[in-house]
Amino acid sequence: MSGKKDYYEILGVPRNATKEQIREAYRRLAMLYHPDRNKSPDAEEKFKEISEAYAVLSDDEKRRQYDMLGQAGFQQQYTPEDIFRGTDFESIFRDLGFGFDFDNIFDFFFGKDRVRENVGRDLYYELQITLEEAAQGVEKEIEIYRNEICDTCHGSGASPGTAPKTCNVCKGTGQIQRVQSSGFARFVQITTCYACKGKGTVIETPCRECRGTGVTKRKRKITVKVPQGIDEGYRLRLEGQGDIPPNGGRPGDLYIGIRIAPHKHFRRRGDDIFYKLEISFPQAVLGTEVTIPTLDGNTIIKIPPGTQPGETIRLHGKGMPRLDRRGRGDLIVEVNVIVPKKLTPRQKELIQELAKEFGLDNIEYEKTRNRFFKF
Repeated sequence: MSGKKDYYEILGVPRNATKEQIREAYRRLAMLYHPDRNKSPDAEEKFKEISEAYAVLSDDEKRRQYDMLGQAGFQQQYTPEDIFRGTDFESIFRDLGFGFDFDNIFDFFFGKDRVRENVGRDLYYELQITLEEAAQGVEKEIEIYRNEICDTCHGSGASPGTAPKTCNVCKGTGQIQRVQSSGFARFVQITTCYACKGKGTVIETPCRECRGTGVTKRKRKITVKVPQGIDEGYRLRLEGQGDIPPNGGRPGDLYIGIRIAPHKHFRRRGDDIFYKLEISFPQAVLGTEVTIPTLDGNTIIKIPPGTQPGETIRLHGKGMPRLDRRGRGDLIVEVNVIVPKKLTPRQKELIQELAKEFGLDNIEYEKTRNRFFKF
């Protein structure tokens, strides 16, 4: 369902659109493409596409992640089910008068087989890297504990030499139907089979290793590829690297939460990095050349004569690589002029001579004068 088009383009709204503009754009397009109104062959797919765009842009956190990561990076963090989960389609469709079974929204967007599939638990691992590793990209080997298929029973849950048997209660369907009649009405209630818990089979002699679940906990080493330019708080999704569900099914996913260790020289803001440079008063007045660190090694920069405290020097292209985009941010050098707290007699004498040159020799007079005159 997820194409390569921009979500903003799909809804026809600008990137700074308000939530109300996004909602109104979706309402307008839903009127055009909802399957209840539009019976053309491609209408349903178009409706799913605009619904996906609305599900992302109507949610503040999903929209923020999408704006930062782009579609490729965003889809590494969110499964299709995650994208739609929590979105308020109900009020919109009711306002528009559409027939829609809100309890089965995932059935509509993904198909019933996918929704009912037995899926394992997702796992989360927090990975700390350095700023240099975030800039260059890195591969890290991590260790996790996860449920994997039992080697003894090969996932069947039955003791070796035996096999699961068809449930006598539900006859292998995993469901029990109860039919009730009231006058001319006939009600059918479908519930999960209590005997096999919906599996359709019963294990009479469970495997001793996994106790009939078909899975056992194991420690596993996994290589994580961290793309260059990644920032603090991003998540990487490794599809199928989570827990195997008991009694078979699709494994869950492994999410890698990125943490970046504090750096001794730099702090980061988006794609730019900042460095605080301390220079002396003579260096600020006369100008100088100094060596500073960058992510690519040391470099020499010029401090212009007359540099003021708090001024910045921007080194273009010396910041962080842009995630999933070309180019790099900047390195911004923040200049701080150090004023000495202790002076030798000779240094004090020289400063006093300099003060006379600037016409500031009568310090006491200046203090008194400033009490009466405001500048």
